[in-house]
Amino acid sequence: MREFSVPPVAVIGEDVNLADPVWDNAREAPDAVQFVRRTDAGWREVVTCRQFRDEVVGVARGLIAAGITPGMRVGLMSSTRYEWTLVDYAIWACGAVTVPVYETSSADQLEWILSDSQATACVVETAAHESMLAGIRDRLPELRHAWGIESGGIDALVAAGASVDPAEVEIRRRSVKSDDLATIIYTSGTTGRPKGCMLTHRNMYTDIANAVPGLPHLFQPGAATLLFLPLAHAFARLIQIGVVHTRTRMGHTAEIKNLVDQLKQFRPTFVLAVPRMFEKIHDDAKQRAHSGRAGAVFDRAERTAVAYSRALDTPKGPTLPLRLRHALFDRLVYRKLRAAMGGRCTAAISGGAPLAEHLAHFFRGVGVTVYEGYGLTETSPTVAVNLEHDIRIGTVGRPLPGVTIRIADTRDTGQGEVLIKGAVVFPGYWRKPELTAEAIDPDGWLHSGDLGELDDDGYLRITGRIKEIIVTAGGKNVAPQDLENRLRAHPLISQVMLVGDRRPFIGALVTLDEGAVRAWLERHGRPAGTPVADLREDPELRREIQAAVDDANRTVSHAEQIRKFRILPADFTEANGLLTPTLKVKRDAVQKEYADEIDAIYRA
Repeated sequence: MREFSVPPVAVIGEDVNLADPVWDNAREAPDAVQFVRRTDAGWREVVTCRQFRDEVVGVARGLIAAGITPGMRVGLMSSTRYEWTLVDYAIWACGAVTVPVYETSSADQLEWILSDSQATACVVETAAHESMLAGIRDRLPELRHAWGIESGGIDALVAAGASVDPAEVEIRRRSVKSDDLATIIYTSGTTGRPKGCMLTHRNMYTDIANAVPGLPHLFQPGAATLLFLPLAHAFARLIQIGVVHTRTRMGHTAEIKNLVDQLKQFRPTFVLAVPRMFEKIHDDAKQRAHSGRAGAVFDRAERTAVAYSRALDTPKGPTLPLRLRHALFDRLVYRKLRAAMGGRCTAAISGGAPLAEHLAHFFRGVGVTVYEGYGLTETSPTVAVNLEHDIRIGTVGRPLPGVTIRIADTRDTGQGEVLIKGAVVFPGYWRKPELTAEAIDPDGWLHSGDLGELDDDGYLRITGRIKEIIVTAGGKNVAPQDLENRLRAHPLISQVMLVGDRRPFIGALVTLDEGAVRAWLERHGRPAGTPVADLREDPELRREIQAAVDDANRTVSHAEQIRKFRILPADFTEANGLLTPTLKVKRDAVQKEYADEIDAIYRA
C-alpha cells in the first residue's frame, strides 16, 4: 500500500485554543485533582482543577504586568516540574508564545534559541540557569525580563500581577484563535543549529483530540501518569496537553536516577518513555537476575512473556500450557517488574525512536502494553500510533484520525519516504521560509525524511532515516536502525552506531553499559572497577559482543552484515555531546569524536 488515510474524529473550531480546557475543567469539575506534587512527606500535595486555573490566572496577570502582549515569545528553560506546566499555560492564557529550552542546554544553545526566536522574556529554573542567562544577556537586546523558578520568580510574577484586573486575562485568552502561534519548539538537533518549529493551537489541539478517543483507558479521570521526560520535547508536551484535556491526574519528576522509587510512590496507571528506557528496565532486571541465582528463571520467564504476547495476535490465542506457564511466571517474575513501575501500571506510550519488537512483546507479556507511536516535532508531534484495540507490534500503528500518510519513492535510496498531510502539520520553520519550502511541497505534503512502509491494513513501519542511510563502496544501501536495535538488546551493550559510508563494508562502534560491566567483572572474577578502556580487547568480553553481532547479522543480507566492531572507552551521553536530550545518537558528533576508531576498523 502506498497511501492510507483515516477520517478525523475531532475537528477544531476557529475560536478554540489550548488554554480552554483549564477553564472548562475548573467549571465542570472544580474539585477534581489535576496534579499531584511531591513534598518531603511524599506525593501528598494536590492541585485541583479550580486551583490550577487560579494559579494560571495569577501567573498570566504577572506576565501582562511585565508587558507581555499577544504573539510575544517567552523562553522557558526548566526540568520537568509542576511550574513548567503552570508557566506554559499562563503564557498561552495571555496570548503569548512559549519557547521551550532543554534544561541541559549550553549557554551557546540558550543564546541561539532566545536570539533566533526574538524572545522578550525568559523563565529559567535554577541559579545556574540564571547565571548562564546573565552571562549572555548583553547579546540579547530584545530580552526585557527574566525570572528564576527556584529564586522565587513565580511568586514575584504573581505579586506583580496583583494590580492587573483578572478580566484582562479572560479577554486575552478569548482573543486567541486556533491558528495563532502557540509555541516554537527548537529541534534538539543531531546535526547543525536547531530549527524553530512553529506549532499553532490548532496543530496540537487537533493531535490530542484525535488521539485520546483511541486510548480511553489511559486518558481519563481516575487514570494517572508520572511525567519524567523533558517537557521541552514535543512528545512529553503532548502528554501534558492530553492530561489537562481529559483531567487525568499527573505528577512531574526530573529525578531519573531515583525514578523507580518515584514510580513506586506515585503509582501511575501509565507512563511515557523513549525506547532506551524500556531497554534499560529490561536489561537491568535481567542483569540482577543473572547476578544472583535467578538467571535461568528470568530467561524462561522472558521467553514465555514473548511467546504469550505473540499468541495474543493469533486467532486461537495462547494455548492452555502457555497460559499456565505465564501464570506461574507472573507470580515469580512479572509481578515484581510491575511492582517496580508502581504496581498499577498496565500501559506505556513509546515514541521518539523505534522500539525493538522483542521488547514490545516482552512488556505486553509482562502485563504492561507498550503503545508505540511515530511523529515529528513538525507534526505536533504524533501522526501514527497503536491504539488500545488496534495494535500491531512491530509497527507504529495506523495514521491518527485526520492524518494521511503516503509512501513516496526516493531515488537515492530505492526505498520509500514517509510523507504526511493533515491539520497536525506545522505551518513552517520560524524565520526560515526556504527551509519550510524544502520540507512541505506545493501539494501540502510534509517530507519527513524517514523511510517506511505501509502494510495492507494501513499500519506503518519505520525502516530508517534517509540521512542515516549508509552507502557502501560497493553501492549497497544499508539502513542501520534494525541492526542497531538488535544489538542494543544485549545487556552488555549500551549504544551502537553503524559506520561504513563509502567504505568497503559495514562496521560498528559499540559502547558498554556500566552496570552490566560491573556485574560481568564479578561473574568473571575480575577486579571490581576495571575501566572499560582496559577491557576493550579482552577476549572473553569480545566473544560475548561478537555473539550478539553474529545473531544480528543473521537477520540481514551478507552485504549488510557487520564485519568488524570497536568497543569504545566511554558511553555516549548528553553531557559529552553525543546524545540529544531524548537519547538519540548525534551521528555526526560521534563520527568526528571517534574518527580514529572508525579508521581503525578499516585498516588491513
